[in-house]
Amino acid sequence: MKKISIFILSALLAMPGFAQEASLAEENIASDNNSVATVASGNTADIKTENKAEVNPDVKFPHGLQLGVGVSATSGLNGFVGYANKNFDSFWWKRFGVRLDFATAAPLKSAINSGIDSIMGDEGIEMGDGLRIKDGSIKAQHFAAMLDFYPFGKTWFLGGLRLTGGYYFGELDLRANLVGTMSDLPDAEFAFELEGTNYKYLGNEIRGTANADWNYRGPYLGTGFDLGLFAGFKIYLDAGVVFTNKTAQLGLDLPTNNLQKWNGTSWEDVNLDGIAEFERAKHDALADAQEELDKLKFYPMVKVGFMYRF
Repeated sequence: MKKISIFILSALLAMPGFAQEASLAEENIASDNNSVATVASGNTADIKTENKAEVNPDVKFPHGLQLGVGVSATSGLNGFVGYANKNFDSFWWKRFGVRLDFATAAPLKSAINSGIDSIMGDEGIEMGDGLRIKDGSIKAQHFAAMLDFYPFGKTWFLGGLRLTGGYYFGELDLRANLVGTMSDLPDAEFAFELEGTNYKYLGNEIRGTANADWNYRGPYLGTGFDLGLFAGFKIYLDAGVVFTNKTAQLGLDLPTNNLQKWNGTSWEDVNLDGIAEFERAKHDALADAQEELDKLKFYPMVKVGFMYRF
């Protein structure tokens, strides 16, 4: 009985300490739980803050991909792909855009040549002295990289106005057949002069080919305008010039068959020496014309078409 009393007394004495330790353990567990809750709450707040930043309407997603297709009298069918976003918050970024532009007359070749033939008609274009131009053709293409600047940003109607600079690589080839005849005047002679010497063809008829080849490259400067229609569709216009030190090169092919020259008293057939003299005279005449053409140091570029901005 005495041992039992001692055991009970010892248990009663130890109980407050145990209870205190249990209480401290519970407080530590609660504190840890609160810390975890606080950390979790903080992480949640951070996540919510980040999500809120992602959906903040003031942060603009950079839309602005644009595609366009158009036509040009000097390059045929045009197309471009580029980027211009006028919804940027930045004063400068919303005013700039870039484009890669490319063109070729190949898809419109038949339509262009048919148009030229219809303008010239069956008889061609009269150049005087019985000489006519017939059966013309055009071959054109270019590639360009351009930087657009919209000075008025997104300002309603004026926001479509832009200034454009860039660099162009291009080619323009013109071909035309030359035909001359005076068959309606049998007593007349169809003669032409090259470097002081008169030439003519038997039968009073001349046939040849004239061409101008222009492989140009150089900086481009121009202006343009985008006019909105609906749902991202727009009409666009570009007008400017390519500044180049390469000018069109002229060519003239005249046959030497049945060719005669005036020797001062009568007409005589052109022999081998006379053909060489004729070719030199033709070269000199082309050089004079080329000298005048070389003064033209810019290539005009005008385009109109439709575009879509995503």
